[in-house]
Amino acid sequence: MNFLAHLYLSGESEKIMLGNFMADYVKGRKHENYKAEIQKGILLHRSIDFYTDTHPIVSQSGKYFREVYRKYSGVITDIIYDHFLARNWNMYHMQPLPKFVSHCHEVLVKNYLVLPRQVKMFLPFLIQSRRLETYAEIEGLRTALNIMVRHTSLPDKTDYAIDILLENYEALETEFHTFMKDIIAYIEKEKEIELKYLVDKI
Repeated sequence: MNFLAHLYLSGESEKIMLGNFMADYVKGRKHENYKAEIQKGILLHRSIDFYTDTHPIVSQSGKYFREVYRKYSGVITDIIYDHFLARNWNMYHMQPLPKFVSHCHEVLVKNYLVLPRQVKMFLPFLIQSRRLETYAEIEGLRTALNIMVRHTSLPDKTDYAIDILLENYEALETEFHTFMKDIIAYIEKEKEIELKYLVDKI
């Protein structure tokens, strides 16, 4: 799962949301340097990643991209799942996506001094571009992938990823919805985080 899904699965605690958002930049036991609720968010992020990486449906989704992306197919799947979450947001959250994203921005800015250096560096652009909202559109997804190509070791194969997504859109979207039901149940039952904003029909 990528930024939007991690924030969504954090529940209503701002400190858990904060920890979940910045967790990729807090390695090893360094989470112990933070307050308890932030630690909980960091550890929640790691649990979500493990659950996602070992889930058979996510593995199935990754197969569409594996021929070219190989070990990075899971990374592509994560961000494509964020695309489906943004695009189907009203199925999963009673609050409109722009309002939810604005709230997340407020939480991150309010806790700016706590953030790891790398997060402080990209946060202004994330906020200014409203990047989490742009995931809902194909061009926004393309932009996000190209940003990752420039700043990570992700292969420069964005056009391929978009083509494969469009060719298999229905199947991938169905897999996403099935997986979301599973991970929501996992978060609520195993992690005891109540997602009060769920839409009844999920």
